[in-house]
Amino acid sequence: MWKMKDILIMGIESSCDETSISIVKNGREVLSNIINSQIDIHTEFGGVVPEIASRCHTEVINGVMKMALKEANITLDDIDGIAVTEGPGLVGALLVGVSYAKALSFALNKPLIAVNHINGHIAGNYITHKDLKPPFLCLIISGGHTYLVNVKDYNDAEVLGKTRDDAIGEAFDKVARVVGLGYPGGPKIDNLAKEGQENIDLPVTHFDNFDFSFSGIKTAVINLNHKDPNINKADLCRSFEKAVTEMLLNNVKKAINELSPKKIVLAGGVSRNSYIRDKFDKLSKEKNIKVYYPEGILCTDNAAMIASSGYYEYLKGNFADLNLNSVPNLKLQ
Repeated sequence: MWKMKDILIMGIESSCDETSISIVKNGREVLSNIINSQIDIHTEFGGVVPEIASRCHTEVINGVMKMALKEANITLDDIDGIAVTEGPGLVGALLVGVSYAKALSFALNKPLIAVNHINGHIAGNYITHKDLKPPFLCLIISGGHTYLVNVKDYNDAEVLGKTRDDAIGEAFDKVARVVGLGYPGGPKIDNLAKEGQENIDLPVTHFDNFDFSFSGIKTAVINLNHKDPNINKADLCRSFEKAVTEMLLNNVKKAINELSPKKIVLAGGVSRNSYIRDKFDKLSKEKNIKVYYPEGILCTDNAAMIASSGYYEYLKGNFADLNLNSVPNLKLQ
């Protein structure tokens, strides 16, 4: 039997092609984190097909929920709140999770908590690093998002800069497709790049503020590959990693000079990239600032990060009603 001070949040994540439900205790301890991946389904199409993703979520979500409860060794009655990804994401995919969460909330008479997917990525670090607390500087780099934010408090993040075009993860996927690696691109580029050299000049875009742009480097890689189909793909991937990492580091260093943060946090699927982590480890030593990364399973989309973020909304009493809808273009406030 759980102590009164323990709060159990069920997290539900269905923003793209992962159907995930998790039970997290007190925002930090994962009791279960079930993830049903659709990667094999979408691989043959070279990327996520929204209609197929939505259908797959509908087919498996109830089974995923039962697995999450079983692994956590609890019942629905033990849950204190239900947190669900409100957005951003694919509208149809989001609707499956939101509708399911609303039904559970109504049937169980449990609080419904709307979570911004981007805040969820940040919260993945709270699970990996039990002692991590705001404030800190956070770089969110994923398939759909690129943000540099000043995290002032739990679920209170000031956006310093963001991408003006492609997200960094989109650039990874498109480059991987062009050089023949397929989907998903990030891990495949990371692996092949380890065999290459940083010997190809690629454009690095900088702005006076903290914004990013990855369309130029993406186009440059595509043009080089078309011009010379026999170009060394490992060298191309390694040089691509070098250029995009330079863009990330440039803005982070500017933010360090302006804000003097004591901690830097990376979040999102691209934060798993070994080259990026290596360069940020070197930055940590150079600036004497501790750098945090989420463990691998918490980098990509998962419900544990949604439950963790939802826990801090629960503490504030920030609950949604049954009129909650998905917001595919939800911004980070």
